[in-house]
Amino acid sequence: MPRKKPTTKAGKSAKVEKVMHEYKTGTLHSGSKHGPKVTSRKQAIAIAMSEAGQSKKRRPQKRKTKSY
Repeated sequence: MPRKKPTTKAGKSAKVEKVMHEYKTGTLHSGSKHGPKVTSRKQAIAIAMSEAGQSKKRRPQKRKTKSY
């Protein structure tokens, strides 16, 4: 069963901090723990945002106009 993503702002920022700490110590892997180590800061940020659930862009819905 997959883990739930954090829902609060504090939980999301804590998750990002944890992943970036893994990157700084050299223990962050792309994919599974057996995958290659992440060496790019941009890739580490992308993984952190994805795991925290912040990578999805929120856009306001377009208004539907009535067609007569």
